[in-house]
Amino acid sequence: MVVLPVYGPLALRCVALVTRDSSLYSEIAGALRERKIPCVSLLPGDRIPERVAAVITTPDEAMQVDHPRVLAVPEDGDRHALWTAVGDALLSPSGTNELIVGVDPGPRPGYAVMSGNAIVGEGVFDSPEASVRFADQLRHRFPSRFIRYRVGSGDPPSRNRIVNGLLGRRRHVEMVDEQGTTPRGHRRPRDMLAARQIAATEGRNVRAPIPTIVTDGEVANLQRLSRIGSEGRVTIPRSVAHRVLRGELTLSEAIAEAGRPTRRPVPTPGESPSPRELL
Repeated sequence: MVVLPVYGPLALRCVALVTRDSSLYSEIAGALRERKIPCVSLLPGDRIPERVAAVITTPDEAMQVDHPRVLAVPEDGDRHALWTAVGDALLSPSGTNELIVGVDPGPRPGYAVMSGNAIVGEGVFDSPEASVRFADQLRHRFPSRFIRYRVGSGDPPSRNRIVNGLLGRRRHVEMVDEQGTTPRGHRRPRDMLAARQIAATEGRNVRAPIPTIVTDGEVANLQRLSRIGSEGRVTIPRSVAHRVLRGELTLSEAIAEAGRPTRRPVPTPGESPSPRELL
């Protein structure tokens, strides 16, 4: 069981949203309300109250903010890492603990991030490859912290794509036996709960990429998922499914690629069309 201690009264600490950017303000203010995170709204140059644990602002306005934890948010930046950084600022004031990321493999992996014994971030990725992009963003948000990745042993196709992708980024990876980590319930909260248990369970170090052996059943399942993901418009070819299972493409990229119309070459004047073009 993961314990969620709070260091000091949470109500006394808050996040400051400091920006003149109406688009960012609308997005972040709504997300803070949804997450029930205490917040104060300020303009660049305003005095930051002492109880503020972190400041969210734009990259252009960050230089105008005087605070030890400024979280600049690019327009197209990853929000999973942002909310992990916010949670860490609120629940782990020292900002020195090792971070442990638990990942429950699957087509949409669940994840949970621990600092000490506290969960500072959790959610669901859109694809196994998104967990690797998250690792890049997390390194950007926490450049001086050691980050350990614990990946559950279930769902070998997704697991291998996650593990091999993380190793390709030179991340510290452990494999955790998933037996007993997956609770019953609806898929999404279940994935996050399983990810919490995976994060809290010591695993064995993985130092070399896992060989990927693609089976006919995995290819057929991925083709089925492509039909679901495209609402019946596309079934990805077997060759493309192999690329997805090897981690070279995400499923959404494969669907987009398969749905793209192919253009036949236009014969030059005087050139006869090939027999195939006449069919």
